[in-house]
Amino acid sequence: MISRARTSITFYNGLTTIGGPMIEVAYDKSHVLFDLGEVYRPELTLPDEKYQTLLSHHLIGDVPDFYDPLLTGKPLDHVKWKHAAAYISHLHLDHSKAINFLAPEIPLYAGKLTAQLLPVLNEHGDFLLPAAGHDISYTRPIIAANYKDPIKVGKITLEIWPSDHDAYGATGLIITTPNKKIAYTGDIRLHGYHPDWVHQFLQAAKGCDALIIEGTGVSWPEERHEPSSEEFTGPKNEIELINRIVQLEQENPKRQITFNTYPTNVERLLRIIAESPRQVVLHAPRAHLLKRSLDLDNPYYYLPKEKQFADLKSELAIPYQKLLTDDCDYFWQVDSNYDNLQRGGLYIHSNAEPLGDFDPAYGLFMQALVNNQIEFKTLRCSGHADEKELNEIIGEVQPQALIPVHTLHPELEENPFGERILPKRNETITL
Repeated sequence: MISRARTSITFYNGLTTIGGPMIEVAYDKSHVLFDLGEVYRPELTLPDEKYQTLLSHHLIGDVPDFYDPLLTGKPLDHVKWKHAAAYISHLHLDHSKAINFLAPEIPLYAGKLTAQLLPVLNEHGDFLLPAAGHDISYTRPIIAANYKDPIKVGKITLEIWPSDHDAYGATGLIITTPNKKIAYTGDIRLHGYHPDWVHQFLQAAKGCDALIIEGTGVSWPEERHEPSSEEFTGPKNEIELINRIVQLEQENPKRQITFNTYPTNVERLLRIIAESPRQVVLHAPRAHLLKRSLDLDNPYYYLPKEKQFADLKSELAIPYQKLLTDDCDYFWQVDSNYDNLQRGGLYIHSNAEPLGDFDPAYGLFMQALVNNQIEFKTLRCSGHADEKELNEIIGEVQPQALIPVHTLHPELEENPFGERILPKRNETITL
């Protein structure tokens, strides 16, 4: 008997926003969902981050038969769907924040590093949205998938591939149904530490029926022909960024030098630790993140009266006062108390929080540095492919259909190898 089942893709969120994609692939009685993040809209003054509030502001998608019935008040339809699973591509909140909203019975897959880090990042309940019926620090189970090993979800097969983004352990996804092959890039770039991983993933996806690609790099068309000064003076890739940090340390042998990075950009931090001429000292919560998730030990410090972590080795503790008076031995991470830093020091902001002047905390942060005449140096490297890299990625895959998401301007991504589909929110397309 010939099956009349067809492969469909439904787009619930994250189409014309930077972040927050929620996409379902279905075949017969099997379906999978990816990702489970929240769109980042700091300008909204929300009364809370409850399920209905987020839905009403389109910060998450209205996804049927995946959310916890305790949130929705609706049971999952087990007659329509015999097999279900979900996947998240990486740690960033616009791809992971809503994982606790997923129904407990639905398995959630991710790469090993994502599965290891997320529970630690959420151990105080301030990273992920809370799960119904649990303490705020609860993180739902995540299955650490082996790279490239097939995961069967009824008649759908998933393969998780290592990729490259400024979130440690980022992955891409290849979905195979009995009649179609779909690739989802997650967030992707070619200028990170592992372009070879990206190319292997793209080769595995080559000729797919549909490539769902992030397009952050084409979100600002007004800048396409007016490159900023940073394009000429800033690091072109992650290796160059580390080299510039080392160069700044070497050029300032008698000066207090501090820095900060984004917590989930673990690989950049590990590279800094490995390459820094000075001894790198981390704020204790960041050292705890490395220890608990990756079993890595590093020198650290506590602020006065700060909570102690039992898993940090006491012999690696550096007194805070010693760091405050140092100008030659340490390169240390600082994420608060900027007023205590030495006058005339150097601070390196490397894609760290506060992320920019849209954040109310940014003005106070910058003023504290100005008050102490601390030189502010920003060294950033994008986690996203630019327009040129996006074209290279598309050219390498040569998809029959290109579906841009995760961008303010999906219409700016072209597909020379077939059709381009620009779905609307909640639209289902059948391949």
